[in-house]
Amino acid sequence: MNKYILGLVLLFSIPSAFAAATDDNEININQEGDTLTLLIDQYGYGNKMGLDNFDSSSGAMVITGATLNFNIDQIGNENLLYGPFIADTSTVVLEWNGDSNVWDWNVGNGGSSDDANIASDITGDSNTMDLDIGYFASAERLDFDLTVIGSSNVFDVDIDVDDAVWNTSVTGGSNNINTLQKDGAEHEINLTHVGSGADIDINQISGTCGTGISTCNGIITLDIDSENATIQINQKDSANDS
Repeated sequence: MNKYILGLVLLFSIPSAFAAATDDNEININQEGDTLTLLIDQYGYGNKMGLDNFDSSSGAMVITGATLNFNIDQIGNENLLYGPFIADTSTVVLEWNGDSNVWDWNVGNGGSSDDANIASDITGDSNTMDLDIGYFASAERLDFDLTVIGSSNVFDVDIDVDDAVWNTSVTGGSNNINTLQKDGAEHEINLTHVGSGADIDINQISGTCGTGISTCNGIITLDIDSENATIQINQKDSANDS
């Protein structure tokens, strides 16, 4: 039996009176159960999902289950997307369109996150993404596609998955990308970046090969068109962090 507990708080402001508001819409979700389809569209300034609400009191975005499908669109500036979820066979489609947004997720912390498929399109400047996938729990496969158009964005992505492929296309100046891929038999990152002042740090660290696998492979493919770029790559055949 599926259990669904949805706490939804939607605060609508009148655009003509509150054009500069940063607390328009808020959604808090606490859900347990399999085969969930979650479709959310938020438009305005200061859209928010999960964690602390606009009054600094505790909120939630704790989602647990198998076969989860998310489609989340946050359109506007200063949007916030927080909270963990635990899932096997999850599909996430995320669209951000705006500036100064924050995406802070951990997937699989304290539980499994096998077979994750994440596709994200981000358009805007000064956005921040802190994404942790796998953490200390089971995580077998990840297919992550990220497309970014904008400048001065900061991305910190930690992947602790057996088999991960991350395809990223970034267009814009002064973007900062920091990623750690560790403890996997097969890790692959394909990054295309067009724009000046790129700051890219890639740590790719192989783990213990699975049963029947003789070698653990790490593959990094970069296509960079940038002036004044700084790129640092650490690629190691070790289970330890760099």
